[in-house]
Amino acid sequence: MDEKPHRLRRSRNDRVLFGICGGMGEFFGISPFWFRLIFFLLFLPGGIPGVVPYFILWLVIPRE
Repeated sequence: MDEKPHRLRRSRNDRVLFGICGGMGEFFGISPFWFRLIFFLLFLPGGIPGVVPYFILWLVIPRE
């Protein structure tokens, strides 16, 4: 029963910018690569569709 609650947090260890994708990868149990790929693909059509959700998540998801 010493298990920590499983919460969505920004990663300190697996980060490129702010640790959003690393934290989401840890939370969902998949590679952060897939989240990075999704944000990259959203960034391609002009930046806004990928940048805005990323920065919203940066403001909402707490640090580890």
